Amino acid sequence: MIKLCDINPKAAEKLPSVFSDKSGIGVHYVDAFLKPMNTQLPDGTRVSCKRRGLKIVLSVGSKKGEGLMRRLDVSPDPVVMLEAALQEAARAAGVELQVSNGEILIAP
Repeated sequence: MIKLCDINPKAAEKLPSVFSDKSGIGVHYVDAFLKPMNTQLPDGTRVSCKRRGLKIVLSVGSKKGEGLMRRLDVSPDPVVMLEAALQEAARAAGVELQVSNGEILIAP
């Protein structure tokens, strides 16, 4: 596993319980969480992660996968929803993604 980035500590300030959010999925939190993931790996592979509506799009080099923010099927908690959507996008892209201890790890 390669360290992709550190988790943005300011993202927690954008959770719906703290920050005004009418989306129902915590779009401000999601956007703040995903922003540091747009970077390059040490080998030069470009990594991009974006939110488009309820969809999370993860691109690692030429591999691309999508995950959906599912409020009813997963949880109304934006943290849990985002984790599930990121894992779904990573599986679809054929990569492994791990979020733990304040950092995001990836195995391309």
